[in-house]
Amino acid sequence: MISPSAEVAARLHAAFDVIEAGADPVLKPSDRADLQANGALPLAKRLGRDAREVAAEVLERLDLAGICDQVELSGPGFINLTFADSYLAEQLAAMARDARLGIGRAEHPETIVVDYSAPNVAKEMHVGHLRTTVIGDCLVRILDFLGHDVRRQNHIGDWGTPFGMLIEHLIDVGEKEAAHELSVGDLNRFYQAARASFEANEDFRNRSRRRVVLLQSGDPETRRLWRLLVDESVRYFDVVYEKLGVLLTDDDIVGESFYNPMLPDVVSDLAAKGLLIEHEGAKCVFPAGFTNRKGEPLPLIVQKSDGGYGYAATDLAAIRDRVNRIGATRLLYVVGTPQSQHLQMCFAVARMAGWLPDNVSAVHVGFGNVLGPDGRMLKTRSGESVKLVDLLDEAIQRAASAILSRGEEESGGARHIAGEGEPALSSVARMVGIGAVKYADLSTDRTRDYVFDWDRMLAFEGNTGPYLQYAHARICSIFRRGKESFDRGAPSAIPIPPKLGHPQERALGIALLRLVDVLDETIATYSPHKLSTYLYSLATTFTDFYEHCRVLVDDEVLRRSRLLLSELTARVLALGLGLLGIEAPERM
Repeated sequence: MISPSAEVAARLHAAFDVIEAGADPVLKPSDRADLQANGALPLAKRLGRDAREVAAEVLERLDLAGICDQVELSGPGFINLTFADSYLAEQLAAMARDARLGIGRAEHPETIVVDYSAPNVAKEMHVGHLRTTVIGDCLVRILDFLGHDVRRQNHIGDWGTPFGMLIEHLIDVGEKEAAHELSVGDLNRFYQAARASFEANEDFRNRSRRRVVLLQSGDPETRRLWRLLVDESVRYFDVVYEKLGVLLTDDDIVGESFYNPMLPDVVSDLAAKGLLIEHEGAKCVFPAGFTNRKGEPLPLIVQKSDGGYGYAATDLAAIRDRVNRIGATRLLYVVGTPQSQHLQMCFAVARMAGWLPDNVSAVHVGFGNVLGPDGRMLKTRSGESVKLVDLLDEAIQRAASAILSRGEEESGGARHIAGEGEPALSSVARMVGIGAVKYADLSTDRTRDYVFDWDRMLAFEGNTGPYLQYAHARICSIFRRGKESFDRGAPSAIPIPPKLGHPQERALGIALLRLVDVLDETIATYSPHKLSTYLYSLATTFTDFYEHCRVLVDDEVLRRSRLLLSELTARVLALGLGLLGIEAPERM
């Protein structure tokens, strides 16, 4: 289904093309009409003509019959366009009849690898893993919904020199005790104890170094102990993922160890292509365009001077594997902004080597930091990173308190939930608490830092997750009061096009029909905040509609019309929240 604005844009493009091929109509929302095309002004300037004359020529060629009932030229060359109510009503009816709300699947589906989350074995998942995990999960959900073949890749840190000391510490404390520490999520203490022994005890250091050699050479007993560390850590990661409500599973784990056997081939292939240069004893590639602060060429170190491999070799092996074995046509790396230069250099080297063909795109989906109230990186009072599982548990507890407090302030709502028993309150508190944390992250432009503020994110007013969840629940309550029902995932049972005689009805209809465009804009820039912003705008538009247009009226035709608009709003909110990875409760 093409959106009204996209339909108008296509016809405007055709009209502008006659004057200059590829000219941009510059179509924007307007406070004087539904849309305004401003493209005649820059086009006239390029052609040395009068802008009103150019706009008039566009209008002569523009066919919007049945779509717009008002098309007028104003000012120095603006074209104001107002949709016909009958056209909007038919589009809304078509949207309601479609279980997918008019969202088509990709005409040319791609195989898209999304690399995200990536915790380290025997280390706690902390707040620093929040953004990569929820942003990556959101992009996976949207791309999958649009019909692409999406491959989740959880590139966990499960290899390297630290595992020598970790395995030796495991031996020292005993397998049962180590398994217990890791299974209860005390990963940090285990790692710190191993590090303390390594720094304080020379014999332990020597044992650890020998153990690394055994691990890399494939010693069966060492590999068994290593596997125990990995498995116990993964079990704990799964607890966090389940609590957070993301799609990652054990099948999505493709850790550093997976690529380790491929690293010698990476080096030999680069050497065979004449790309490797020895620099200070290390084997490097110097991709064009990358320099250090002195303006000198910057090397990507593939093999260190001691013969070991760094992150670059592993990342290059991953690119080769994802393109050749998986058949990826697009690679997305949901990784913090500080890794930008490293990834861009890896992409450049992979293209130099022919491992990243021109028809395969590689994108770094960078993001900012989560800050505390002091504007610095969010930490505990003791100065440590906040454990992600502790943050999620606190979110659920705070949500339960917020729901109960709201229930004391107004009838129904949370008081009704609490009256249904503890499981009902617990379930909704989980939805609201986890949803609040996710929405606070996803509603922020991913390239920016944001301040983690419990009071703001758990508020039932403003641009928050609870506000959107409550808007959805309120619509569900309208249907319960009217003894009506609807299925959020099925075509509407109300077959009539809605009436749009009231300004708030019309505004809500136009807002609903923007869904197609918003999903396109969101995925074009990998920016979940665009979907979040739309959902908030839709919810506020519905609130305005609800305050001015009574839904459960006696007039049956008007009642069905307004129920259809309400149903569509609930379905769009549920779908949009679901694509953000947030549940939409029917009662709050």
